[in-house]
Amino acid sequence: MIFTVSTSVLLGAMNTISGAIGGNITLPILEDVLFELKDGQVRLAASDLETSMTVQVDVMGSEEGSVAIPGKMLLDILKSLPDQPLSISSDEESQTIKIVSQNGVFEMMGEKGDDFPTISYPEALNQLSIKSSVLSRAISNTLFAVSNDELRRTMTGVLFEINDSGMTCVATDAHKLARYNRSDVSFDLDYSPTFIIPKKALTLLSKALPQDDTQVQITYDDANAFFSFNSITLVCRLIDGRYPNYNAVIPANNEQILTINRADLQSALKRIAIFANKENYQVILELKENEVLLVAQDLDFSNKGQERLTCGYEGDEMNIAFNSKFFLEILNILKSEEVCLKMSSPSRAVLIQPLNQEDGEDILMLIMPIMLHY
Repeated sequence: MIFTVSTSVLLGAMNTISGAIGGNITLPILEDVLFELKDGQVRLAASDLETSMTVQVDVMGSEEGSVAIPGKMLLDILKSLPDQPLSISSDEESQTIKIVSQNGVFEMMGEKGDDFPTISYPEALNQLSIKSSVLSRAISNTLFAVSNDELRRTMTGVLFEINDSGMTCVATDAHKLARYNRSDVSFDLDYSPTFIIPKKALTLLSKALPQDDTQVQITYDDANAFFSFNSITLVCRLIDGRYPNYNAVIPANNEQILTINRADLQSALKRIAIFANKENYQVILELKENEVLLVAQDLDFSNKGQERLTCGYEGDEMNIAFNSKFFLEILNILKSEEVCLKMSSPSRAVLIQPLNQEDGEDILMLIMPIMLHY
C-alpha cells in the first residue's frame, strides 16, 4: 500500500475517529487504526468492538492494500509535524510502515489489515434521516445526564423515541433528568421505533457532527445502529433492555414558580458551593416574594456563605435544597437568558426549563432535591 496525503487532512481524520480506538489488552490490534486504500481513497477505521467509526479521505494512491497502524503513535507523529505532504507505505510481508516527510523518515510495525475485526452493519433496512444540527442539539441537551452506573445498564445511554409527534430524547442518572423533544421533525414511518444509544457512541458522534443542515442517515436493527453523513460512519451496539418510565417521575401541578436570570444564578451557585459540605454539596434556596437567598455551610469546618438574588417568584415561602454540582450541570447546558423553576414541595422533583425556547423545541430538565432536616 502506497499513498500520499497532507498532514492536516490525515490528522483531521485521525482526530475524528481516535475516540473509538480500543484499549483491549486481550486484543492488541484494537489499539490500531485500519487503513484501506482503494480507488484513490483511504478508509480509516477504529473500533473497540462496541463502537466503531470510519472516515474516508481522498489521497494520491499508487498501490492499493490494507494495513493496521498503531493509532497513538501515528497521532503523536502527525501532531508534531507541520502541514506538508506525507508519503505512507507498507510492506505486505513484514508489515513495516514507512512515513516519509519533507525532512524525515519514520518506521513502525503494523499488523495485517485482514486481522482487524470486521465492522458489522445493521442487516435490517429500518432507516431515518435527520438534520445534523437537530441531532447535535438533542445530544448536547441530554448526554450530561447519562448515568455511569453499570448496574443500571439502560441508564448508561440516551433513549430515543420516534413517533408521529416527532423525536424525544431522554437521559437520567436518578439524580437529574433531561428530556429533549422536537415536534418540527417528521419521519415517514408506519411504526414508532425506540432505542437506547450508548454514551460513548453519542460523545463521538457529537464531536463529528457538522453544525448545519447536513442530513444524517440512521439505519438500525435490534442490535446495532449505524450513523452516516459526509464521509463519516459510526456503528454502535444498542443497549438492550427496558428504559425506566421517566414520565412517572415528572411531577404535575407545580404551583411554586421561580423565574430568574440564568447567568446570575449560575455565578452565585459557583460562589456559594465553595462553602458547601463536600459530601453532598448542599445549597439551600430560601424562596420569598421577588427574592431568593442561597445558603451553604459546612459545619465540620465552620464555613458558611450566603447570597441574595432578585427574581420573580410566585408561590408560598419555601426552603428547598439541591446538590449544587447537579444544579450547575443543568445550568451549564441551558443557554437561555432566563430559566424557570417549577416546584410543588421541598421533597418533590423540580422542573427547570429555559424561559424562551426555539420553535418546535421543548427542553425540560429535572433535579431531585436533598431532604432538609430541621
